[in-house]
Amino acid sequence: MHVLVNGVRLFFDVEGARLEPDGPALREKPTLILLHGGPGMDHSGYKPRYSQLADVAQVVFLDHRGNGRSDPGPRESWKLAQWGDDVYGFCEALGIASPVVLGASFGGVVAMAYAARHPAHPAKLILISTEAQGGAHVAERIARFERLGGPEVGALARRRFVEGQVGPAMLEAWIRLAFPVYNRTPRDPAAVQRAILRPEVNIWFTRSGGEGRTFNLLPELQRVQCPTLVLGGEDDPMCPIECQEDIAGALPAHLVRFERFAGCGHGVVADAPERAMAVIREFIGS
Repeated sequence: MHVLVNGVRLFFDVEGARLEPDGPALREKPTLILLHGGPGMDHSGYKPRYSQLADVAQVVFLDHRGNGRSDPGPRESWKLAQWGDDVYGFCEALGIASPVVLGASFGGVVAMAYAARHPAHPAKLILISTEAQGGAHVAERIARFERLGGPEVGALARRRFVEGQVGPAMLEAWIRLAFPVYNRTPRDPAAVQRAILRPEVNIWFTRSGGEGRTFNLLPELQRVQCPTLVLGGEDDPMCPIECQEDIAGALPAHLVRFERFAGCGHGVVADAPERAMAVIREFIGS
């Protein structure tokens, strides 16, 4: 399904009803909006794992502008302020009030941009394996990639994070060599084949001088007004656990809940599905 938001058609899909029969009444569940990673990816990799949350929430999978099945829009609009405003505009277009917004990896960055720009709008935030500052903790990233993937992957990480190499060749090598060490649980090859990739968005965002290298949302996180769950894997090479420590430290202390996952990589739901899903479910329902 598509809906027109801020001049572009955004694709979304829905798992579960918001209103469910409960005896003589209809029980209303919260709406959870899932923001996928990337940029340049789509929501498909989060199915069917996150679909199981439909027992406690109506789950809405949203493709960011320029990503997946959504319209591209002008490349100058591929920036965090616009992606964040699109989340708000999407909710306004569909009449979604007080959503629970879950962002994983890059989706978490968009979720933070949205919550900082529209602090009264979300009911809750869930931030998984993400970062609030581009280019932070470079030494930790390189060291973890080298420990998990060997010298070749470590050298590739150094070229990306220190030398600033971007482009189709770097992205191809990154997907082939670095992606396999993101998580301790092997990726499903079929899930990769199902994904719609938009490499031009990733290259634009991470280019030299691009926002992917320069953004810093940490000062903005004090604007967040809703309870926020932060989850991170201690073996995450892409968004090291130090990134999640920074986020938890920058949020209002009375609103944040920080859960660390030992032995987990980038995307704790893949590496520790039972514990991660239990924590998310409890947070949604609390």
